[in-house]
Amino acid sequence: MNHKKPVPEVVPSLLSADFTRLKDSIRIVEDAGAKRLHLDIMDGHFVPNITIGPFIVEAIRRITDLHLETHLMIEKPDRFIKRFIEAGSDTVIVHVELERTLHDDLRAIKDLGAKAGVVLNPETNFEKAEPYLEEIDHLLVMTVNPGFGGQQMIFDNLEKVRRAQIWQERYGFLIEVDGGINQETITLAAAAGADLLVAGYSIFGTGRPGHAFRSLTWQVK
Repeated sequence: MNHKKPVPEVVPSLLSADFTRLKDSIRIVEDAGAKRLHLDIMDGHFVPNITIGPFIVEAIRRITDLHLETHLMIEKPDRFIKRFIEAGSDTVIVHVELERTLHDDLRAIKDLGAKAGVVLNPETNFEKAEPYLEEIDHLLVMTVNPGFGGQQMIFDNLEKVRRAQIWQERYGFLIEVDGGINQETITLAAAAGADLLVAGYSIFGTGRPGHAFRSLTWQVK
């Protein structure tokens, strides 16, 4: 028997936050009801951008007790998994496209006491994730090409979310959508079956992040 899924949760992405006022930005969305923060880690090789490292994650952990999900967009995550977990990451998510080391990476994340997840880029077929779905706590479906915030959603990728629900009933992992989530698209991602909805620019790019977070959350209630 299928059980009704809980109301999807909006997850603020700090990629679009004002890093000169990072503490204030986190406090605002926390006070607005956020339970998680999404941290995008980019190395300039796997994706064409560079963001933050373990030291910033450690600083964020000192600011908040919210669940920190850390999305590693880096070529050699095995070198940094331990450092990010020690810095305070509760969930660490690695890319299916790095399939050569993925089983080992997922095992390492869990052995270090964190939740483990995998990510699918827009051009990657859902079948690439299937060998790992029994091992994960978290499946992240990218609906934009990773590297930069503020992009338009690639709607075709919501079909991967629909397909993932069949596996979710068996294994119980969370399904997350990241990319182009805003007032117009959030209901589509929720209807496809997402449990978690990452929003960056549509929260922090508005000038009123608390209001924007609550408004997005209201859209999926």
